[in-house]
Amino acid sequence: MAVGAPGRSAHPVCPSSAAFSARAGTTRSVTAARSVTVAIRTGGTFSAVAIALFTLAGCGVVSGWFGDDEPKPQAVSVFQVSVGQCFATPEKVQVELADIQSVPCDIPHRQEAYSVVGYQAPAGVQGDAYPGDSALAAYADAACAQSFQEYVGISYLDSTLYFTYLLPSARSWQESGDRSVICFATTTGEELSSTVKDTKW
Repeated sequence: MAVGAPGRSAHPVCPSSAAFSARAGTTRSVTAARSVTVAIRTGGTFSAVAIALFTLAGCGVVSGWFGDDEPKPQAVSVFQVSVGQCFATPEKVQVELADIQSVPCDIPHRQEAYSVVGYQAPAGVQGDAYPGDSALAAYADAACAQSFQEYVGISYLDSTLYFTYLLPSARSWQESGDRSVICFATTTGEELSSTVKDTKW
């Protein structure tokens, strides 16, 4: 969450030739925020590692984004993200995020929101207490993988894309009733320049 208000937290990583490695975030937003993770396919399955929202900020792989005639990014609250919106990579790595930068899907970007899923506790779990990062991440891994094909048109395990997600933080859960997992299709290679919906990439 944010330092002064409910939110979500993010953990940065940069890609290497073999895998992603996590490092600790050093900044926090001052208003409501969410946390982000990326799922990586490994031998027919996938495992989650922490990643800065959204991938690759400060990793030397993001090209110059916007010419003078191109639309500028528009800040969107992490609590108002809609399926089908596309987002640019943030310039700063942040542990927690209040806003992310929305751009038209036909200009270079790295993420596209493809699903918003309400958290459901496992069978037998009683009450509505914050379940913790591990339980939320496990739920997001499954939920985002399951909803990937409906939007992109191909199974996640067969896709060239990856996914990341935003999770409720403990504070947004308790103070704002935040229960949603937001799934984003993303790439670790060349930036996207169109929607990924129904592309079967």
